[in-house]
Amino acid sequence: MIYILGGSGGIHIAYKLSRDFNLPIIHLEYKTFPDGEKYLRILDEVSEKRVIVIQSMYRNPDSHLIEYFFLVSTLKELGAKEVIGVIPYFPYARQDTRFNPGEVVSLEIVAKLIEKVGTDKIVTIDMHLHRYHDIQELFKIPAKNLTAMKELARYIKSHYKLSNPVVIGPDEESEQWAKVAADVIECNYDILEKKRISPEEVILSPREVNVKDKDVIIVDDIISTGGTMAEAIKFLKRQGARKVICACTHAILAGDALSKIYRAGAYDLISTDTVPSPVSKVNVSKILYEEFIKYL
Repeated sequence: MIYILGGSGGIHIAYKLSRDFNLPIIHLEYKTFPDGEKYLRILDEVSEKRVIVIQSMYRNPDSHLIEYFFLVSTLKELGAKEVIGVIPYFPYARQDTRFNPGEVVSLEIVAKLIEKVGTDKIVTIDMHLHRYHDIQELFKIPAKNLTAMKELARYIKSHYKLSNPVVIGPDEESEQWAKVAADVIECNYDILEKKRISPEEVILSPREVNVKDKDVIIVDDIISTGGTMAEAIKFLKRQGARKVICACTHAILAGDALSKIYRAGAYDLISTDTVPSPVSKVNVSKILYEEFIKYL
């Protein structure tokens, strides 16, 4: 049997997983003192139990990380048999190497701390792995990176009347998700080549795309400022795309990203609930249940 514990960044996912699949949940008392310090109390017995701690680390990653460390360390101290960390949105993944002298390689430090507090296994969803081919290269404990792209593609296929669809990835890194989505939607896929000028300015050029009079589905792992997605939409519309639907796993949507994407000509935008947002249409609880069903 597995037990679910949701931190403040993952409680919405934890309760959906518990509700939809009848899994027991461990309750948590949480408050913040006037000076900003956290108070956490695990309210149920955890001795000899296998506990899944769900903590998505969006928008306020430092606070979510500290909370995760407190929870895992305390669960182990209280005798939990195994603690599996589920971090749907994994923080600091972009800083995976030292780009300039003296820079902190944040991703490696975060990974070491997650191991140090007693995590037995780590599970993420569409982690931004740029220089790592596999999440297991980063961790010494068992680690797995799941994808939400199949569920996003299924949602699109069932909720939109698509005419001659094609899936497009906005850059080379997104080809892995474009292929998965295209397999589900049963259509062709391609990618755009991207040259970044600044954090918010990119230049796109086609590879072999032909989108004229087609419905285009653009897929990516993360939308932060919306700059890349907006440029991709405008470029594809200029190429004659009929309808452009955007999908991503993690919708950070910083600043005016959402309006920027719609102003660029998007027909719609959908994401998962790894990061709660106005466009979080796809629930990741099913993806997690399929991973953990072997423990039942």
